[in-house]
Amino acid sequence: MSEQSDHETPRELAGLEVDPALFRGLTGRRTSRRGFMQAGAGAAGALGLSSILAACGVAGTKANSKKAASFDWEAWWKKQKPTKQLIFANWPYYIDTSNNGKDHPSLDMFTKATGINVSYKEVIQNNAPFYAQIAPVLQAGQATGYDIIVITNGWQLTQLLENAWIVPVWMEKVPNFQKYASASVKDPTYNPQSKYGLVWQSGFTGIGYNPKLTGREITSVNDLWDPKFKGHIGMMSDNTELGSIGLLKLGINPPTSNQSDWNKARDILNQQKPLVRQYYDQSYIDALQNGDIWISQAWSGDIYQANLKGYKDLKFVIPDQGVMYWHDNMLIPLHATNPLSALSWMNFYYTPKIAGIVADWVNYITPVPGAQQYVADVIKDSAVANSPLVFPTQADYAKAHDYYTFKNYNDFSNWNNTFNPIIQS
Repeated sequence: MSEQSDHETPRELAGLEVDPALFRGLTGRRTSRRGFMQAGAGAAGALGLSSILAACGVAGTKANSKKAASFDWEAWWKKQKPTKQLIFANWPYYIDTSNNGKDHPSLDMFTKATGINVSYKEVIQNNAPFYAQIAPVLQAGQATGYDIIVITNGWQLTQLLENAWIVPVWMEKVPNFQKYASASVKDPTYNPQSKYGLVWQSGFTGIGYNPKLTGREITSVNDLWDPKFKGHIGMMSDNTELGSIGLLKLGINPPTSNQSDWNKARDILNQQKPLVRQYYDQSYIDALQNGDIWISQAWSGDIYQANLKGYKDLKFVIPDQGVMYWHDNMLIPLHATNPLSALSWMNFYYTPKIAGIVADWVNYITPVPGAQQYVADVIKDSAVANSPLVFPTQADYAKAHDYYTFKNYNDFSNWNNTFNPIIQS
């Protein structure tokens, strides 16, 4: 093994030609904080081929994952030197703000407590284009310019992990995660034991509806197939969400599903198609608000925000069959210049106070349940503190399902080929 400098990570050899398909759709508009896990489906496949971590002969692909896993990250971490900088890449509107959005109180508190200055960049508009931006850089063995990036569980995150482009978290330096994190985020299927990153915020994909228009309360996924709502049903154009709800309707747990199950879900979704007004991107919330649709697949945070804007009639429900549970994750990319600063922020964030400040602003599901009491008693925002869309109950979590984790690019393509025709035809 060659000697490494203070912030050097195992470097990859360049030489893999980047498929131009990676860069398609880079100018696509921002759709939501959470984004589409499947946005740009198929675009990221080329970089899942091969890359080499040259310094120690550690391979960065799934084919050589055993070598990558054997790298002594603890020894590497112990060689790192503290710095007074942190470069944090996140989505727009995804952290607390003040002074007309110019300041971030939680980050200011972090700087005051640690002396670490934070350069906060709202540069992630969607998972796929951001991945397309950083993947060639990482493939070339270079730094992305960020110490923390926030990526949703899905194909892009899978590719980052399979290519060994994410530095494992040094858990010794984030004791607050073990102390305060919700059990629902400690061991996600796509990132066992949170080895490669910690959850930033989460959300449920369930059903949003207007009971004044449906004429009844909604309790079941089957309600999205009710002929009484023909022409007023909204479904998502994100094929991960669409396929997953098809599986839930059939009583199939998405993470353990297979191609046969996907085909059955495709068939039931095709049966539903004549009832559907449209397969929506983020605009579904506008259609719900103006009454074009009465019931729709929905993200929990969107319904909460709509309620705050005055659309009090809209409700979000976790149906009897369950709800999909997604996570946006804080990750440290390979070659990060300030990795110890990244760990310091992660540990600082995973406290009831700081997680509470962020949750009170962004209104998504916080990974720190203890933040609820801080929001109620210190911030004194009972609307957020009492909202199950920010602080779900244990009964809600019991109905939460993880998404299917793609095993390889062929697996990913098969899912796309199964469900994309429903949306596109």
